[in-house]
Amino acid sequence: MGRAFEYRKSAKEARWGKMSRIFPKLAKSITMAAKEGGPDPDSNSKLRTAILNAKAENMPKDNIEKAIKRAAGKDVGEISEICYEGKGPHGSLFFVECATENTNRSVTNVRTIFNKNGGEMVNSGSLEFMFDRKSVIEFTPGESNLEELELELMDAGLEEMEVEGDMGLVYGEFTSFGKLTEVFERMEVEVTKASVERISNNPQQFTEEQLAEIDVLVDKLEDDEDVQAVFTNVDR
Repeated sequence: MGRAFEYRKSAKEARWGKMSRIFPKLAKSITMAAKEGGPDPDSNSKLRTAILNAKAENMPKDNIEKAIKRAAGKDVGEISEICYEGKGPHGSLFFVECATENTNRSVTNVRTIFNKNGGEMVNSGSLEFMFDRKSVIEFTPGESNLEELELELMDAGLEEMEVEGDMGLVYGEFTSFGKLTEVFERMEVEVTKASVERISNNPQQFTEEQLAEIDVLVDKLEDDEDVQAVFTNVDR
């Protein structure tokens, strides 16, 4: 998992230059969580996680509070979570997660982006078996007892844990997400990011030239207002 650490750190640095498109997506996640489980993060674990991830991206406190308050507003429509699958340049595979108030708009936009950038959408479920849903939690080890932490996490559904320097990374089944995050809270270990991600079970390597074309498609998809996350089978 050493390469995973390197990639995640570089990806995070790259995101820092794209705050204009990151913050609205984070705000939507917070609003959705608050609308679903209430505005109090102490009793709404999904909202706590959304706020945690927003803080990890240096989202201002005022933005977070506005996103929570927006959940109670009359102008908030029903937000649907929907996934689209597609093929990109050079045999790359894509799983695109969206959160939208207008599914017709989102499917049209995503399909257009694929078509204009060397890819195509495929029928829902076509690529499901190519990606595993995993709980992925980044944390700061600090002075915590890592052996004790690992034992507790194993009881909660841990599959793999690795620590390198000031960064720790945990993988588990997506159904164990709540139990895993509860362990970190109970043991007072700082979590810097927590999410359920789709990880390719057969990652592929590409040349630098091919990656450049694939990354254009990734960037275009991430620029769309309804797209929350883009996952690929690229082995970074």
